[in-house]
Amino acid sequence: MDAMQSDCDVASTAWQSWHEVSWIKAYQVVARLQARIAKAAKVGEWRRVRTLQRLLTKSSSAKVLAVRRVTENQGRKTPGVDKQTWGTPEEKWKAVVDLGNKRYKPLPLRRIYIPKANGDQRPLGIPTMRDRAMQALHLLALDPVAETIADPHSYGFRRERSTADAIEQVRNVLGRKASPKWVLEGDIKGCFDNISHDWLVANVCIDKGVLRKWLKAGFIEMGRLFPTQAGTPQGGIISPVLANLALDGLQHELTKLFRTVREARAAKVNLVRYADDFIITGSSQEFLAEKVKPLVEKFLAARGLKLSEKKTKITHVTEGFDFLGWNVRYFNRMLVTQPSKKNIKAFLEKIRNLLRDRKAAGQIEVIEKLTPVLRGWANYHRSQMASQTFARCDHQIWRALWRWACRRHPNKGKRWIKQRYFKCLKGRDWRFADQDKLLPILAGCRKRPHTKIMAEANPYDPTYDEYFSRRLAQRMEKTLEGRLKLRWLWWWQEGECPICNQKITRETGWHLHHIIKRSQRGSDKLTNLVLLHPNCHMQYHVFEKYGPAGTSMFK
Repeated sequence: MDAMQSDCDVASTAWQSWHEVSWIKAYQVVARLQARIAKAAKVGEWRRVRTLQRLLTKSSSAKVLAVRRVTENQGRKTPGVDKQTWGTPEEKWKAVVDLGNKRYKPLPLRRIYIPKANGDQRPLGIPTMRDRAMQALHLLALDPVAETIADPHSYGFRRERSTADAIEQVRNVLGRKASPKWVLEGDIKGCFDNISHDWLVANVCIDKGVLRKWLKAGFIEMGRLFPTQAGTPQGGIISPVLANLALDGLQHELTKLFRTVREARAAKVNLVRYADDFIITGSSQEFLAEKVKPLVEKFLAARGLKLSEKKTKITHVTEGFDFLGWNVRYFNRMLVTQPSKKNIKAFLEKIRNLLRDRKAAGQIEVIEKLTPVLRGWANYHRSQMASQTFARCDHQIWRALWRWACRRHPNKGKRWIKQRYFKCLKGRDWRFADQDKLLPILAGCRKRPHTKIMAEANPYDPTYDEYFSRRLAQRMEKTLEGRLKLRWLWWWQEGECPICNQKITRETGWHLHHIIKRSQRGSDKLTNLVLLHPNCHMQYHVFEKYGPAGTSMFK
């Protein structure tokens, strides 16, 4: 403990500005403490967990990582009620110095609304930058605990887990001949808005005073301050983890229904959860209705939650049910998982709206706007049975594009419009293309099976480091498919940024850096290129300009 404290003190006195931060040192200090927190939580040494958490939240290494997170994510330019953002290195360093628990009082949230898929409005609470940084700081200490005690088959808002893992687990529990045939579709009514504050303060392993302040901060809407009596606001960095902790333990409660292993096998009860959406399988409709559903309601009631009567129902697998945008149905002696009708309708409506808003836009602008939408939707569904759906959607998209093209030229013939906007490329006609811009088609997205994560894998446990490294390599190989230069550099660097020694992933982003500048006749050959994190690239140029002469960060 003393050695770790001395490491933090050395880092604290060594850094005097944002660009002097040694990210290698910061990540190493935080990673070691997080591993120790996870180890202590695994064996139930909660006093030691709290001691290590206090040490982590007071370290300058954790503070700089917390500030880095909130100033590099997608919401970095969205201010809170104080209308402040941290855009310059000086502002970031001042935030690191000021970050701490002494006399900390969070400001109310800024309430905004975003549309939901069903047409309703979803309320979001936007904290100030300082409150976001404080949440990110305490999340570094809380997340190892949450990962250690989480339900094995919970996949929402957790590191290294995704919806693809959740649907693969659904296939595992329902896809065999002897699998259960009845499913309880669970949906919690207003999960984030109704979680009991008292339960969170009493059961979450975090600084109780800071947590209570966050929960009671209130929100401002139309210039008025409204208090919060329950719930954790959607929009806060730590809110998804708090919601997960409130729902963890349901899988263990289900095992208490059975006295013997034989009873458990006969009941065929399995839980798959993604955030507040979950399914529970069972051998019969009566068992789910009379035993499982009351247990779930009792479990949620202790946390101030209850099931939604409209969305919670018991379904036979031959009828099918929707889960995370897929429709799951047992048909013709096999389990079919394909995009749901509701998801397809929302996707096509989004495409039509984009075209409707760009009646006078050029073809290249339309291609640039539609391409990420098409690729994102295809990549989400490509792991399941989506080939026929992709073909049908391609036809609907072509019809929308044809109407868009005809509307632009009401006095031209159809043959002219076809030659102007659609090309024949590689033996396939009617490709929407202009110059070197080509709109991708969904049918061109090949099926790519997803390998489900091990249920017990913990990213904070050093014994799983090699396992997660292999999964990252496989994921990045798919991400960089078709970009041979970036793919080769990523493999050559073993997936790490040479400045901070942290993994380069799709989430962190990357910058292609020329070791010898182009202005100095540097070439585009692989020997002159290196992949860096965007922030590390900025730090490199500051170091190059103001650092000691004759030194290099790559040495």
